[in-house]
Order: sequence, then C-alpha cells, then structure tokens
Amino acid sequence: MTIAPPMDSRTADDASRPGADNRGSGLTRPMSLSSPRGPVTAALAVVLRSPVDQPPIVSDLPAQIDRAIGASVDVLSDGDLQLALFWLYELHYGGIADVDERWEWQPGLLACRASIEHAMEAALRDSVHVPAPPAQTDAENVAQALFALTAEGDEQRLSHYIRSEATPEQAREFLIARSLYTLKEADPHSWAIPRLRGRAKSALVEVQSDEYGAGRAERMHQQLYARAMEAAGLDSNYGSYLDVIDAHTLCALNTMSMFGLHRRLRGALLGHLAAYEMTSSLPCQRIAAGLRRLGYGDDVVDYYDEHVEADAVHEQIAGRDLAGGLVEQEPELLADVLFGAAACLAVEGRAADHMLAAWTEGRSGLRTPPRTHRGLVSGPKKRIPSKRRRVRDGG
Repeated sequence: MTIAPPMDSRTADDASRPGADNRGSGLTRPMSLSSPRGPVTAALAVVLRSPVDQPPIVSDLPAQIDRAIGASVDVLSDGDLQLALFWLYELHYGGIADVDERWEWQPGLLACRASIEHAMEAALRDSVHVPAPPAQTDAENVAQALFALTAEGDEQRLSHYIRSEATPEQAREFLIARSLYTLKEADPHSWAIPRLRGRAKSALVEVQSDEYGAGRAERMHQQLYARAMEAAGLDSNYGSYLDVIDAHTLCALNTMSMFGLHRRLRGALLGHLAAYEMTSSLPCQRIAAGLRRLGYGDDVVDYYDEHVEADAVHEQIAGRDLAGGLVEQEPELLADVLFGAAACLAVEGRAADHMLAAWTEGRSGLRTPPRTHRGLVSGPKKRIPSKRRRVRDGG
C-alpha cells in the first residue's frame, strides 16, 4: 500500500496564532446523505429529498420501520436502522445538505424516530448491566460508584493496541471512525444545559466551555480534531466517511443523541458524560504515544495530548459536581445516571471490540477501506518535526 505523507506539519503554535485560518473546520457545511444500507434508509432517503409539504410520501414510513424493527436480530447493530436514526438526529444538529430544514419537526418523521428510539432504549436496558446503587446519594458516593464502574477493563484494549501494535493504516482508520463524534464533540451533551440547575448546570457549563475552546475557536476540540484529520491526509468535512463507518459506531453516537434529546433521560446523559470523561485521559495518552510511534507530528497528536490533561480534570468535575450534584438535587435520577454510564461503556466497548477484532484478523476495521484526499489510507513516511506548546490545563 502506498505510504502518503501528511498534508503539512503545521504546529499547534501555528494554528493558534492570532489570525490563523480555520482550515479543516469540520462543520462548515451540512453533511450529505450517505448511501442507504437497507429498505428503511432507502425509503427515508426518498422522503428527505422530497418537498416537506408532501405528507403521502412519509405516511408509509413509520409502518415500514416498525416491520424492520420486528424483523431485526439486534437493533443495536442493525446498520439500516442505526443509519436511519443517525440521519433523523442530524436534522437536529447541523442538518443535511439539500434536505429541507422543515423536516426536523415533521410529525411523520418524529414518529419514525420515536419508533427506533423506543426499540433502541429497550435493547439497551435489556442488555446493559447496571450496578447496584450506593446506599447514600450524596455527591461523593455517587462519584465513587461511577469511578468503580469505569475502572479500566476490557473496553480499553483498543488504546493499548494502538499504542504498541497498530499499523499506520489502522491508526488512520481509527481517526476516521472517531470523526463522526469528535467533529461535533460535546454537542450531544450540551442538550442537557437548559434541563439542569444549580451545581450540576454550573459543572456542565464548565466542562463544555473547555470542550468548545474556552472562547478560542482554534482550540475547540472539534477544531483540533479537524486539523488532525487534515494533517493525516483525511477529509475533515463532517460525515465524509459515513459510508465506511459501521453500525456499532453509529449506535454509540446515537445513544448519546437519544439521551440528549429527551429531557426524561437527562440523568442517563450526565451518567454517559461522566463515564466518557472517566475513561478518556489514559486511553488518549496511549493513543498519542501510538501515533508518535508511527511518526505522526504534533499537528495530528495535539487533540489527544489536550485530552490527557483536560479529562483528568473533567472526570473529577463530571463525577462529583455534575453527576453527583444532579443526584443530590434529584435523587430519583440515580438509577438513570448509572444506566447512562453503563450504556456508555457498553456501546463504546462494542464499537472498539468490533474494530479490534477486525484488525487482529487482518481485516479493515471499517465497512470498506476508504480513500483519502491523496489516495488510500496510509501513514506518514517519517516523523514530522514540530514544536509543542502546552495550551491550558482544562479541555
């Protein structure tokens, strides 16, 4: 396979200078519809490309989705249903190119979304093991329960593999798979802000402010990841690789969107965020080491370096002030907080295990090997020298 160099070796210093361009901003335009993966997405694509004022086009879709759910062996890994749900959620985020924005609140599509969500939530609740709640519901006991739940387990094997064994092609497949979340990082959890109050709201805003760059657009985590993709020779436009991303990865992203878009699931959303932050710092450290082992420079690794420090701080805030603070205010949400954390570990673990199994069997970890701006996915020829500057201690 041809080894292609990164596009350039611009450093974090270069990117953060006043007046620096926003190359690779990731979310500068709506994503395009990807290829359908079955009868549901084929029918939904026709609907989304049609005028919003033609209700007969959408009238049969809910029944078709119900039939597909009934016939599905596993809703959580059903590519057709997961892609359909992802499209429907994207109407609430950045939108879809050439799709009328009024589809976002069209009752027929909302019914379709609700059907898939109902099946997905039921599948998660049936399959996810939720630990027994702590006897005391003060913030410290809630945090300790979450730290115990998220203690390193098999779901972090992927970062160990990337650190010591991943090939350049596998590393860039990983960057592609993660891009569906990281190019809109923090957005799903921000749905909770108006649904909280007091200590929990303040904690969430503190965490999210760091995620969005603390007032510096070039330090937004979404932007850091977009620059990493560009430097690795990948397309940083959101959704560019949707066709090659598997159902397990879609399910992981859909899970947090489902939690975020339903007020009744705000406890699950905060539990999800707490688990996400608690399982980020050390894996990011290993991934950064693996990328450097493969010769990538700081323009690629900056995103992961940022999270090593930032998430070590965020996990404490998320456990005690965010999740713990919420449960102190609304103790009836404790079970949902634990469910959300356990669901996060489960869906992220399934996605990671799917990719790792493919790699260890000598296959691509994606649905199909993608192409980049300059050809097939590959790694750098040599280490890219660059200067680093530690930016801040929160992110």
